[in-house]
Amino acid sequence: MLATSSYLLLAIIGLAAGFVDAIAGGGGLLTVPALLWAGLPPQAALGTNKLQSSFGTALAAMNYAHAGLLRWRELGPGIAITTLAAIAGSLVVSQLNAGFLQRVIPALLLAIAGYFWWKPELGADRRAPRMKTATFAWSFGIALGFYDGFFGPGAGSFWMVACVLLLGLDLGAATGHTKAMNLASNLGSLAVFLVARQVRFDVGAVMIAGQLIGAKLGSGMVIRRGARLVRPVFLAVVLVLAVRLLWLAAHR
Repeated sequence: MLATSSYLLLAIIGLAAGFVDAIAGGGGLLTVPALLWAGLPPQAALGTNKLQSSFGTALAAMNYAHAGLLRWRELGPGIAITTLAAIAGSLVVSQLNAGFLQRVIPALLLAIAGYFWWKPELGADRRAPRMKTATFAWSFGIALGFYDGFFGPGAGSFWMVACVLLLGLDLGAATGHTKAMNLASNLGSLAVFLVARQVRFDVGAVMIAGQLIGAKLGSGMVIRRGARLVRPVFLAVVLVLAVRLLWLAAHR
């Protein structure tokens, strides 16, 4: 058991992470370090993080669905593929070289941030899709679902840019689509951690309370303000994530 003050701090961090995650992803930047600080072993920290983030992501996705920003039936194949890919990614995580990804992913994230900065109109309105929905579901469901299962940082950012560039979605709809796929990969990965008994339910329950409040507030703001809110928060999260991964790679 943790001290009462530690539980309270984790709940506050869960709220902040749920708010940021509902808008642009990247909530794990706050929650994983907090769980490690609280003394959880790395595997338990990752498993508990998947538990608490799944609840916040589910609430945000439902809010986006009610607002018409995503349609569950159309996303069904992509959700199934992403879930299975995330399970596979979590199962093989210990056999892959995450250090290589820590060096490559920051460069990709910086490229994404630069592209969105250079193209301010990107994601402001819907455009004609450049890829069929089924092809998109298979390609990115496998690639990003697997990636989120064994490594994770930046998965939401990659989903966002793929939805905007290839499906022609505006940033509001792209955020809804991203939350649905994030939920799928979170649940798939969580299933693996549950079987491995690497989840702290007491810590997770406290953070879930914060996550639900943050996700409600964040998704509500996206629904009301759309791309005007998503764009700056998305850019900020991508840049912070890239810097953090570069720092981790330099201090390995």
